Amino acid sequence: MKLPTKNKIFLAPMEEINDIAFSLLCKKAGAGLTWTPLTSPFSKKHLDLNDRPVLQLFATETRGIKEFMKKYDKKVSAWDFNLGCPSSNAKKRGFGAYLTDLKIIEEIIKEMKANTKKPLMIKIRKCPIADDLLKLAEKYCDAIAIHPRTRAQGYSGEPDIKWAKQFKKKAKVPVIYSGNVNEKNYQKHLKTFDYIMVGRAAIGHPEIFAKLTNNKKFKRSYKDYLKLAKKFNLPFRQLKFQAMQFTKGDRDSRQLRNKIFTIKTIEDLEKFVN
Repeated sequence: MKLPTKNKIFLAPMEEINDIAFSLLCKKAGAGLTWTPLTSPFSKKHLDLNDRPVLQLFATETRGIKEFMKKYDKKVSAWDFNLGCPSSNAKKRGFGAYLTDLKIIEEIIKEMKANTKKPLMIKIRKCPIADDLLKLAEKYCDAIAIHPRTRAQGYSGEPDIKWAKQFKKKAKVPVIYSGNVNEKNYQKHLKTFDYIMVGRAAIGHPEIFAKLTNNKKFKRSYKDYLKLAKKFNLPFRQLKFQAMQFTKGDRDSRQLRNKIFTIKTIEDLEKFVN
């Protein structure tokens, strides 16, 4: 099954960053698909899925998956089982890159496959069981996303591009590449991989998708983010957090962040950005 996308350039899943307002901006700019942050099948949080994202699950068992997917399946573009998160929380709870029991992994993928007609994928890192995970993806999934750093590396150090290219050559399903994708190297990655994810290069800069997709109509504006954030009732702390991200790359970003830090109300934040 093909991924439901207008292009091959996606917004990578990022905790704290991928709120609904930011995801909608990235989609407007040109992102073919957006991802939710990591979500548990037992989550009681309200999920804003107006961007029709890929809903990214983490789990260590099949319990709860059927009910969760039944609730949200009509609202998403696809599903993703995350096997690549390297966080301390993932280590503590045994999910993401720390879930290595292939029997359990296959049971979860099968359960997800049985409860959707939407595309299904898994997201992995460079790891000793990568070839085994690829076989599972080829058996059950419509794509596999890879990040060519180990869980010990986290997001530091250089991505192992050689490993990623070798992985792509073996794969019989589409491969989504994630790892330091930016304006300078995205074309090179698109020649090697089926799709690419933009992560840290998009933080505070949704317009990167406009640049990579030649969308000349989109203009970067925190005001547009703020308008969407208010529409979806995002908490004030998130509005301030994203305001700080939008200063990234500005000549006087430090002074701007210091000022934003002192702002106490939405009204004052609106006055500041105006």
